[in-house]
Amino acid sequence: MTQPTDIDVELDFDGEQLDLAERNSLRRVAGMSTQLADITEVEYRELQLERVVLVSVWTTGSQVDAENSLAELKLLAETAGSEVLDGLVQRRGHADPATFIGRGKVEELKQVVRSTGADTVICDGELEPAQLRNLEDRVGVKVVDRTALILDIFAQHAKSAEGKAQVELAQLQYLRQRLRGWGGNLSRQAGGRAAAGAGIGGRGPGETKIEIDRRRIKTRISVLRRRLRELDAVRDTTRLQRRRNQVPSVAIVGYTNAGKSSLLNRLTGAGVLVEDALFATLDPTTRRTATPDGREYTLTDTVGFIRHLPHDLVEAFRSTLEESVQADLLLHVVDGSDADPFGQIAAVREVLSGIGAAGIAEQLVINKIDAAEPDTLLALRGAHADAVFVSARTGEGIDELRTRLEERLPRPEIEVTALVPYDRGDLINRIHQAGEFLASEHTADGTLVRARVNADLAGELARYVTRETS
Repeated sequence: MTQPTDIDVELDFDGEQLDLAERNSLRRVAGMSTQLADITEVEYRELQLERVVLVSVWTTGSQVDAENSLAELKLLAETAGSEVLDGLVQRRGHADPATFIGRGKVEELKQVVRSTGADTVICDGELEPAQLRNLEDRVGVKVVDRTALILDIFAQHAKSAEGKAQVELAQLQYLRQRLRGWGGNLSRQAGGRAAAGAGIGGRGPGETKIEIDRRRIKTRISVLRRRLRELDAVRDTTRLQRRRNQVPSVAIVGYTNAGKSSLLNRLTGAGVLVEDALFATLDPTTRRTATPDGREYTLTDTVGFIRHLPHDLVEAFRSTLEESVQADLLLHVVDGSDADPFGQIAAVREVLSGIGAAGIAEQLVINKIDAAEPDTLLALRGAHADAVFVSARTGEGIDELRTRLEERLPRPEIEVTALVPYDRGDLINRIHQAGEFLASEHTADGTLVRARVNADLAGELARYVTRETS
C-alpha cells in the first residue's frame, strides 16, 4: 500500500474543536421521517423553524447600504434559527415614533405577514417600548428588534460561566424597560374596600405583577454584576501576571465572522471553535506563542463586533472587551469577501473608540482573499497600503503576517552588555523569552551577551554588566 504524499495530506490548523462537535451533535437526517399527514395534536407536530419577515427603515446612506444592512439582518435571523420569508425596506427621513415604519407601511406589513404565514417580524433597529407594543398590536404577531435578535444569538452561543452571566445581564437590562402586561393579570392590585383593609384575599403588598417582575429583575441584575466582578478579579490577576513577566499582548479584533478564530488557529494551533456563523466566539481565548527570534507574546481571540452593537451588550461584555484595551497591538481582521469591507472597518473602529481602544497600535489584516473579488482587493490595497492580505484557510500571506507582527511588537527599552556566568542559565533563558539578543559569545568565564531587556531583567543583570563588547 502506498503512503500518502505531502500533497495528499491537508493539515488541520483548526485543531480539535470540541465545542463545534457538541454544537453539531444533533442534526436531522433527510428521508428518515415517519411523520403522518393526519396527526394534528400539538405534541406530535413537526418541529419547524420560526418563520420571519424582515423590516428596515432607510434613513441615511445609499440604497446599497440599506440592502447590505438588510442582508446582514437576514444572516442574523438565520443564525438565530429562523426561516426568512420576505424583507421590506422603507425610505423615510426618520423612524416613525409610534410604529417605526408608519401607518401605511404597517398595513402593507400586515398583508405580507398574512400572505406568507409568518409568525414573527424582525425590525432592523432598536425599537422603543411604545413602538414595539404598537407594532405588535397592529400586525398581530410577535415583533422583535435587532437588539433582541443579537441577544438571542449570544444566549445560544454562550458557553462559559462568565459568558452566560454577561449575556443574561444584557438581556435583563434590555427586558427591564420592555415588560408588558397582557390583560389584567399583570396589573391586578387591591382597591376599593379591599385597599382600606376589607375584602378576603385583597390584602397584600399592593404591587402589580409587572412591578414584582421589575423588582425581581433588578435583584437578579445586582447578583449578576457581583458575580462578574468576582470573575473580573480572576481575569485581572492573569493580566497582571503577564504584565509582570513583560509579555507583550496582541488582541485579534474585527467584525463578526471575519475569520479571527481561524487566524488564531493558523498562528498558534489553538484549536478554538471555528464556524461559518455570526458570533460563534463569545469567550476570549488567549494563547502564548513566540517570534522566530524567540520573543514570547500572547494572542487573544475576542468577541466579534457588528454595526449598531447594542449598548447593553457593550456594557455587559466590558471586562471581555478590555482585552483589546489592555493590548500592546490590535490585529484588526477584515473579511475581504464581504460585500462592504469598508463598512466593517468603520464599524469596528467605532466600537474600539467607544471602549477606549482607539489609541492602541493597529495592524489591519484583510482575510479570506481566496474568496474575495479582485476589484474589492484592489480597492482595499489602494485605501490601506499598510494592510497584510492573508487567507487563514489556505495559509497564503501568513508568513508575511508573522514577519509584520515581529516588527510591530513592542521591543525592550534597555540595552545591556553583560557577562553571565554559566550557572545563571535562567537569566539567558529569560532574555530569550522576554528580551531581544543583539549578540552573544561563549567565553571562559560565561556567556557575553548584548541584548535589549525590560527594566526588571536589567536590574537582575546589573551585577554582571560589563563595558566589554563582543
